[in-house]
Amino acid sequence: MGTLDGRVAIITGAGRGLGREHALLFAAEGAKVVVNDLGGDIHGEGADRAPAQQVVDEIHAMGGEAVANTDSVSDWDGSKRLIDLAIETFGDLHVLVNNAGILRDRMLVNMSEEDWDSVIEVHLRGHFCPTRHAAAYWREQKKAGKDVNAALVHTSSTSGVLGNAGQTNYGAAKAGIATFSTICAMELKNYGVRSNAITPMARTRLTEQTPGMEDVIKPPEDASKFDMWSAANVSPMVAYLSTADCPFTGDTFFVEGDVVARYQPYVIDEKITNNGERWSVEQLAKAAPAMQPKERRGGPGEIAIAAG
Repeated sequence: MGTLDGRVAIITGAGRGLGREHALLFAAEGAKVVVNDLGGDIHGEGADRAPAQQVVDEIHAMGGEAVANTDSVSDWDGSKRLIDLAIETFGDLHVLVNNAGILRDRMLVNMSEEDWDSVIEVHLRGHFCPTRHAAAYWREQKKAGKDVNAALVHTSSTSGVLGNAGQTNYGAAKAGIATFSTICAMELKNYGVRSNAITPMARTRLTEQTPGMEDVIKPPEDASKFDMWSAANVSPMVAYLSTADCPFTGDTFFVEGDVVARYQPYVIDEKITNNGERWSVEQLAKAAPAMQPKERRGGPGEIAIAAG
């Protein structure tokens, strides 16, 4: 018995890297898998059916059930075809793993309009379109009186929730995805749908192109040692979040090697008040520096005092 027996899952960007590992593990755990991949390069250019079909062939070879799809997840009609393919082929849909993505890294002052738009489109719109069509299906199932136990797993990034120089486009999209996931959890809970996000750290085509990461993510020279950067390390958490009995929703998780950590959502930290009166700029200049993190207080021109 697999942990995903009877579950029908769509995994986007599943022809290579993280998505491929997700698809193979899902199939090994008993899920019926729709392997979506446009087959483009890391910049989102080109198209090739081979990567998606190769993963499907691997799943068939291990005795699993899978079908390939090469629609673009950022295309409204293509995303609808993707959702429909799962339902028409396997009779239902229980899991959508939004994983597809590209990179167009540039420092902000060098970033072009195309660099920005393409990354926002593939990541943010590419999460929205499939999720919107899947959510509509689950809502109709619930309205028809059927029992829905569905899961969304979105792929954010540490670049989005923590920031990373050279990735304003990618980081902005990934931050949006984390919030998108949280709001999906709020809106879709009455339809039997859970929504969570992950920020994976692994060796993929994308991370291999990230400045400064080339040497860090290399496999260990000793093949017997645990490979902290293997993409396969991330997939068990994605599969767990997709199981029927998983209790989590509305959360974002850091996943790297043997580590899984839950992020604390945005919270209000330091606070100042002006005792029922509107602040003046002069008052804020004196009082606001007290809200800075302790390690940043006391710098030039900074006065850490309480409002009075």
